[in-house]
Amino acid sequence: MTQITTGALPEELHKAADIVTRILTKLDESSVTQPSELPGWTRGHVLAHIAGISRAMARQLEYARRGEAVELYDGGMDGRNKAIELAAGHSLAQHTASVTAALESALAAFDALEPDDWEARISYRNGTVLDGGLALWRELTIHASDVGLGYGPETWSRPFCEHLFTFLEARVPEKYKFVLQPTGLPQQVIGTGSTSIAITGMLTDIAAWLAGREPSLGSLRATAAADGVDLPDLLPWPAGLPAAH
Repeated sequence: MTQITTGALPEELHKAADIVTRILTKLDESSVTQPSELPGWTRGHVLAHIAGISRAMARQLEYARRGEAVELYDGGMDGRNKAIELAAGHSLAQHTASVTAALESALAAFDALEPDDWEARISYRNGTVLDGGLALWRELTIHASDVGLGYGPETWSRPFCEHLFTFLEARVPEKYKFVLQPTGLPQQVIGTGSTSIAITGMLTDIAAWLAGREPSLGSLRATAAADGVDLPDLLPWPAGLPAAH
C-alpha cells in the first residue's frame, strides 16, 4: 500500500475542495435545511463544519510558521459546536461565501509550505502539519459525502480509502484482527487481536464502513473461520476531533 506523500497531498486537498465547491452549485435555498446523512445534522450543519475546520486548519499553519501552537477552535469543542449551530441556518449565499473563503485560505496555506514545513508541530492531535493536512483531506472528503448530493463513498479514491484503512485501525476492537480483502486488490491486515475476521467487498464499501458511513455498493461480507458472521462493532473514532460530527 502506498502512503500519501507531502508532494501529493496538496493536489488531493484541491480535488476534495473542488468537490465541495461543486456541491455548493447543486444546492438551492430549500435543500440547505434538509437532513444530511449525519443524524441530527442538516446540510447547513455540514457546510458550517466544513467552513469551520478549513479555517481552523489554516490557523494551525499560520501559528506553526511562527513556531507557536494554538488550539484548533476558539473555545475548544464547545466553541466549535456553538459556531456550527449558529451558522447552520445561514442562507445558501452565506454558506457559499463562508465555505469558499475558508477553502481558499486553507488551500493557500498548504500550497505555500516548504518541504521542511510539513514536520512543524501543531496542536491538532499534538501532531505535525502533515497530520493536519491529512485531517483536512478526511474532513472534506467524508463530509462531502455526508451532504448527500451524489458524492457518496463510492466516489472515494483508492489513495483515500487506503489512508483510511491505516488511520482507522484504532477502531478495531482489541480482541480482533481484521483481514481487509478489497475486491481485486491486495489484502491489508489491521488490528492485532487473536480473533481474525475477514472483511471482503469493494474498496470503497470497506472504507465507508470503517468510517462509520453507509457502504453504498452493498458488497460487504464478514467471515470468521470460513463462516459468515455479522460485521463487528467498531470502537469510536480515534481520539481527537471526530469526523462524524
